[in-house]
Amino acid sequence: MTSLQLLQASPPSVSSPSSHVSPSHGLGSCSTMAELKQYHSQLIRLGLSADNDAMGRVIKFCAISRNGDLGYALQVFDSMPRPDAFVYNTIIRGYKQLQLPRNCIPWYSQMLQESVSPNRYTFPAVLRACSDDNATEEGKQVHAHVVKFGFEADGFCQNNLIHMYVSFRSLEKARKVFDKMLARDVVSWTSLITGYSQWGLVDEALQLFEQMPDRNSVSWNAMIAAYVHSNRFHEAFALFDRMRAEKVVMDKFVAASMLSACTGLGALEQGKWIHGYIKKSGIELDSKLATTIIDMYCKCGCLEMAFEVFNDLPHKGISSWNCMIGGLAMHGKGEAAIKLFKEMETEMVAPDIITFVNLLSACAHSGLVDEGRHFFRNMVEVHGIEPCTQHFGCMVDLLGRAGMLEEAKRLINEMPISPDAGVLGALLGACKIHGNVELGDQIGKKVIELEPNNSGRYVLLANLYANAGRWEDVANVRKLMNDRRVKKAPGFSLIEFEGVLNEFIAGGRAHPQAAEIYAQVDEMLERIKSIGYVPDTDGVSHYEVDEEEEEDKEKPFYYHSEKLAIAFGLLKTKPGDTLRISKNLRVCKDCHNATKHISKVYNRQIIVRDRNRFHHFCNGECSCKDYW
Repeated sequence: MTSLQLLQASPPSVSSPSSHVSPSHGLGSCSTMAELKQYHSQLIRLGLSADNDAMGRVIKFCAISRNGDLGYALQVFDSMPRPDAFVYNTIIRGYKQLQLPRNCIPWYSQMLQESVSPNRYTFPAVLRACSDDNATEEGKQVHAHVVKFGFEADGFCQNNLIHMYVSFRSLEKARKVFDKMLARDVVSWTSLITGYSQWGLVDEALQLFEQMPDRNSVSWNAMIAAYVHSNRFHEAFALFDRMRAEKVVMDKFVAASMLSACTGLGALEQGKWIHGYIKKSGIELDSKLATTIIDMYCKCGCLEMAFEVFNDLPHKGISSWNCMIGGLAMHGKGEAAIKLFKEMETEMVAPDIITFVNLLSACAHSGLVDEGRHFFRNMVEVHGIEPCTQHFGCMVDLLGRAGMLEEAKRLINEMPISPDAGVLGALLGACKIHGNVELGDQIGKKVIELEPNNSGRYVLLANLYANAGRWEDVANVRKLMNDRRVKKAPGFSLIEFEGVLNEFIAGGRAHPQAAEIYAQVDEMLERIKSIGYVPDTDGVSHYEVDEEEEEDKEKPFYYHSEKLAIAFGLLKTKPGDTLRISKNLRVCKDCHNATKHISKVYNRQIIVRDRNRFHHFCNGECSCKDYW
């Protein structure tokens, strides 16, 4: 039956239920298909092969139980002279449970052709199948049938219609169904909130959330997750505090969302608290939640705790291995990442695309060129994984950082797919590092056209020109940015103290302790100058500093956001303590140099997470060995 015929099918007549006795004793003791088949044979010997109730129970066991067999259920179905709605519904549910939504709609069509009237349990499964299969036309027609058969006001059907239209990105239609509902439950509200948030309409989702008469942990998580997915982490924390104030118990889904918020902001203490709550409250630590915890510890600069959680896992899935290898990569521990990958191979866990992205990234951050080449070949020749743009981007980054620009360029030219902005951007960054203006000029223009709204691409190209003294080209890049109304992303740094996140921007004085912090910065810089620190004015962004400001070029460096965050940390900690700072942009050369000196003078370990990686500063040195 075609989708057009599906809409044109007439409602079948409703048959009167037959009067028969359906023995169900014995079925409850069946736990395997062998036992079920014996029970089925007994029913046949009793002459009940045409009994819809008895056969329906057999089909239900086969179609949707954990130990069932849908193929056997279909054989039983074929032997029935007139299956009823319960039997059809069960077969549809069986296909849906096996994640075969495409098979559900033909069964619904057959149901109509055989004049079997669908009931309130038919439509939720069929609507879900349309959602899962992205069957938009069939979904609209099934909606028409919901109305035609008189289930327009049924709550189950309405909620599934909302879910379906959300999955089709038809928010207007989802809202129409919602607005027509006479009685909305938590599922109705939460489904629509999730829909708005999935498509970036977070403020609209919040309006709905605030209007909800009753909320449970699912609805709270829907709104918290909306903030997290939109990188609005502070608002996620504020809503989480509200949830706790209203005595709503945190479940594993809220925990996972808040751990992601902690990851986004580098809020280690908050993350530790949530991890502790999970352990104390007995929340099930499934593979997904465990991986989220590992990711949080890695990205909050605490590899020891990440490894502790990882090593305690009784069964490590591919996502856990990938997360741990990726964590080592971003901390610049390339050799350790390779060692862990070899352990993964020993455990007979097959690597996937993400594994090699993380492994090649680890090689790039640690300058392991030969190892990177080996794994790039190994990925294809041994594991049969064809490289995607991310793998090529890692290889270009690896070769480019090592100064092998021609090899990196040759690799791009040999790519079987068009290089994206990530691949070309890696080469542009390498040109900036090694001062190759000619190649950088060619690549930079391409990158800007691929990502015309990414301010970082313009700034990088402008700085490349400025270092070569090509001031007219610098002015042209600035003008292009202005004409396109592209704004440079403001930099900020975060440091957590006693569970509170303190945010700083360059030159900002909004913090209540600003006077003390600036005094600490001045003292800090005087002390490190006494042991050889010299401000690196060559590293200043030529986008930010005009020529007439040359005599005051040191001043912007003094009050960069990470220096303010470090000063705050020095005020609040004692020698021997660790400062953990997160920033949204790449650390500049001057701040990197200054932080090395600060770690020595003030006897602090300082861990800085920037846009690309982690830097561990201790006793005047950095873990990156100045290779970043």
